[in-house]
Amino acid sequence: MNNASSETGRAGLPAHERVYREIRDQVLFGALAPGEPVTIQGLVERLGAGMTPVREALRRLTAEGALHALGNRRIVVPELTAQHIEELTEARLALEPRLAYRAAQRVDAKTIAMLRSIDRALDDAIARGDVSGYLSANHQFHTSLNAVAEAPIITALVEGLWLRFGPSMRVICGQVGTRNLPDRHKDLLDAFETRDLEAAQEAMRADVEQGMALIARSAAPVTGSTV
Repeated sequence: MNNASSETGRAGLPAHERVYREIRDQVLFGALAPGEPVTIQGLVERLGAGMTPVREALRRLTAEGALHALGNRRIVVPELTAQHIEELTEARLALEPRLAYRAAQRVDAKTIAMLRSIDRALDDAIARGDVSGYLSANHQFHTSLNAVAEAPIITALVEGLWLRFGPSMRVICGQVGTRNLPDRHKDLLDAFETRDLEAAQEAMRADVEQGMALIARSAAPVTGSTV
């Protein structure tokens, strides 16, 4: 989802929900880096929001594992360890190929065209070296696909996993550049066209393995400035 459509979709939300989603996106897309300390006052100033909704958003995101509470009321964006990456990889491989399989059973021509349009936007962002555009389009591709699967419980679990590795994706883009970020989206879309359920599942498996392998090779402690 791009920033404009995201802001439009949040216009009518209660303040606490809007602030939660804004901070969640900053974690998901790496605006808050792994290891970066987060403060209520810093986010109040950054978002122009009240302290109560910011405090509630931080509580929710900490409960979801997107943020980590330390002593003395300190909160940071977690840094991934080798064990974290291994567990995230196993969890994604257990869930996301199954969502692709289910989506292949349900997808129609209109949805395939929409997914191809998102993938073209992703390719354009890669060509431009647009990290934010790449991260946004990649996330939109996967969330749009997951919606087709009609499996809200599995999808909610996957969304929680993305919150945990999302900040590291921006770090990787800075290390290797967007042009060196492979995906298997086109293989997946070709499988959708032919309703090849097994091929769709395998394309998603390969996509997850490639992405998490990059995180495993590139992950390193990153210290950010206080928000």
